[in-house]
Amino acid sequence: MFISILHSRDRQMTNGGRAGPEPPDNQGNRNVENAVMLGFFVVLVAAGIWLLGTMADVRKVQDCAAQGRRNCATIEVPDRAR
Repeated sequence: MFISILHSRDRQMTNGGRAGPEPPDNQGNRNVENAVMLGFFVVLVAAGIWLLGTMADVRKVQDCAAQGRRNCATIEVPDRAR
């Protein structure tokens, strides 16, 4: 069994040379799909940036520990109130 995907340029060849009516373009649905894909891409990029930052912090701590140092963890210093 052979399955083929017909493209718009192939329709004339499969209909015996007759050009059939084009299916209507559903522009509203396409815009929603594009917005969803854009949102997914933004989330994916943000997650990648966060992951790279986390990996850099872990690498710094591991480099410090590999050198035999102690107290390699970062120390949070509270702001002074004046």
